[in-house]
Amino acid sequence: MIVPSTRMIWTVAAIGFPAAILVALSPAARPYAETAIAGLAVMLCIDAAMSDRALAGLRVELPELARFFKDRDGRIPVRVQNPGGAARPLRVGIAAPDGIDSSFEDQRVNLPVGADAAEFAWPCTPRRRGRYRIQECSLEAPSPLGMWEARRREPVSIEIRVYPNLRRDDDLKAVLRGSGSHARRQVGRGREFEKLREYTPGDSLDELHWKASARRGRPITKVFQVERTQEVYIIVDTSRLSGRWFGEDTALERALSASLLVGAAAQRRGDLFGLAAFADQVETFASAGNGKAHYSACRDAIYQLQTRPVSPDFDEIATFLRLRLRRRALLVFLTSLDDPVIAENFVRASRLLSRRHLVVAAMLRPPEAQPLFHDSDVESTGDIYRHLAGHLSWTHLRELEAALSRDGVRLALLDPKNFGSAIVGLYDEIKQRQLL
Repeated sequence: MIVPSTRMIWTVAAIGFPAAILVALSPAARPYAETAIAGLAVMLCIDAAMSDRALAGLRVELPELARFFKDRDGRIPVRVQNPGGAARPLRVGIAAPDGIDSSFEDQRVNLPVGADAAEFAWPCTPRRRGRYRIQECSLEAPSPLGMWEARRREPVSIEIRVYPNLRRDDDLKAVLRGSGSHARRQVGRGREFEKLREYTPGDSLDELHWKASARRGRPITKVFQVERTQEVYIIVDTSRLSGRWFGEDTALERALSASLLVGAAAQRRGDLFGLAAFADQVETFASAGNGKAHYSACRDAIYQLQTRPVSPDFDEIATFLRLRLRRRALLVFLTSLDDPVIAENFVRASRLLSRRHLVVAAMLRPPEAQPLFHDSDVESTGDIYRHLAGHLSWTHLRELEAALSRDGVRLALLDPKNFGSAIVGLYDEIKQRQLL
């Protein structure tokens, strides 16, 4: 495909247009004007016939996979193969998929003399999580005489994965807190059996190993150590309530960011991290593990999750986890329980898990859920009813918290602004107190 270039337009305006006027106004100059027009037409036809050489041999290469983070600037490396090594200007256009912003629809590249390839970067900023594909780009180069622009669609193949954005100052501090030289002091003697030793005065009676004492004929004491490697699972609810907006992000976006944040914290603390996602059925599950490869696998398992317009099935996920998890673990549910029906289902399902595991329900605090006289900003009758509705919601959550605590389940209402760091702090507190 060829289109007129700017040079062609100016050439026609400088030669063809005056010649056409002379043909009409001056019969004596008509032969010269017709010759000029014919010569210009022949030149344009010859240049059009040679326009195929403009893009001959050029090929665009993109990486097979590019990983980005939501709302963070990134660059995709682009390589243009030029086998002939001839110097030529080139215009490369890449259409950004919906969900990825780019300030440049096309870029101009000057292919150097003697170089087999030229490289440049295509800047872009992802605005939504998910997987995107780019399957073609556009090339444009001037014809040998510059009168035409030759265009061609070049097939390419690149997969773009956009992950949740974890780069917040508070979140990074939460990951670093409790690791390295600033590790928190463990409370208590530990829960994991280490060895037996002779009884010494001051040992508690509950530390005696009665069978070993009976066999040896003297008191034998059990020695415990702090359990270093524990299993932590984040269970993300992707049902209809996860689509509610809290500030600039939805509840699901904040939950996914918090999940990866806890995974990074668990890796630094030496624990095993796993995750699951569910709505009316289990959508994804990753067994607890550690290491960079496992963290990348967990990240790939959840980056495409989207809100589903269904109610959560807590019985399904509780049964699934009960059958899959053999070892006692910390289960942190990131869900919304301000709906009475959903809350009742969670209370029933959590009883199945709390017998073996430590269950925590963490949810974003609804902005309107607060005591009746907490806010004095009341200017109309509508504000009174709004505060009454918020008080009823707050009362329901307090009653739910009491009901869950009777089964050993903890409910945490967290601020949306520091949701991820608050969950990491909750995990550190449980680890410090050795509640597992």
